[in-house]
Amino acid sequence: MGRIIVITSGKGGVGKTTVCAALATTLANAGKRVVAVDADVSLNNLDLALGLESAVIYDLYDVVCGNCRLRQALLRYPPNENLSLLPSVHPLGSVDSRAFAEVAQTLAETFDFVLIDCPAGIDEGFCRAARAAGEALVVTTPHTSALRDADKVLGLLDGYHIERTGLVINRLRGDMVLDGSMLSPHDVGRILHARVVGCIPEDDSVLFMCGTTPKESEHHTAVVMLARYLLGLDKGVYDVTAAYRGAVGRLRRLLKKI
Repeated sequence: MGRIIVITSGKGGVGKTTVCAALATTLANAGKRVVAVDADVSLNNLDLALGLESAVIYDLYDVVCGNCRLRQALLRYPPNENLSLLPSVHPLGSVDSRAFAEVAQTLAETFDFVLIDCPAGIDEGFCRAARAAGEALVVTTPHTSALRDADKVLGLLDGYHIERTGLVINRLRGDMVLDGSMLSPHDVGRILHARVVGCIPEDDSVLFMCGTTPKESEHHTAVVMLARYLLGLDKGVYDVTAAYRGAVGRLRRLLKKI
């Protein structure tokens, strides 16, 4: 059986869908069979993040309603056929928690990883996604409002059958961490009493991604490290401050302020 991992955040706008898409493509590039599931039946964006919006014919709602078979709704990701997407495009569609869990379990029989892009918030959509998963990644940014919502999500996850929970800190600025104007990953982990398993830097190249970013980018390197953590190959997280240390790093920090 494959691993079912819900990727959640509590607060919207922290980059959860982008993290899900990038992680899915990275795991697929590592040779794993991956399916990304858009569990947001009202504000779906995972098809856009993967550049597959024009290919959608059937979606999650069609599957649970019996309008199509599960394999008919799955979309292959052209750059790598190890990755598939189960989209969700019905704006008013309602998906029962039990039916969604059955879909996730069925996918886990075929795929190594089932990554569920959870809706923001802690209402029905969150409960539906969390009930179906065995593991969780909570995405946050190092900002007060995002941390507050992540703390609520972490508390709620304790009530589900989640075997492992990890914290992914997105949109970190290494220069600001060193200047003391942004919380460090250590500070965030301490505040939330959670293990930080991924640190992803702010990177403008993500704005143009369709599931992937340039291999030379910091974002790509950070996501690869997160994928290696999930694969049990690496326990480290990306050091967002490394590029801003030393003489060259100090110059970079100075240029950031100009």
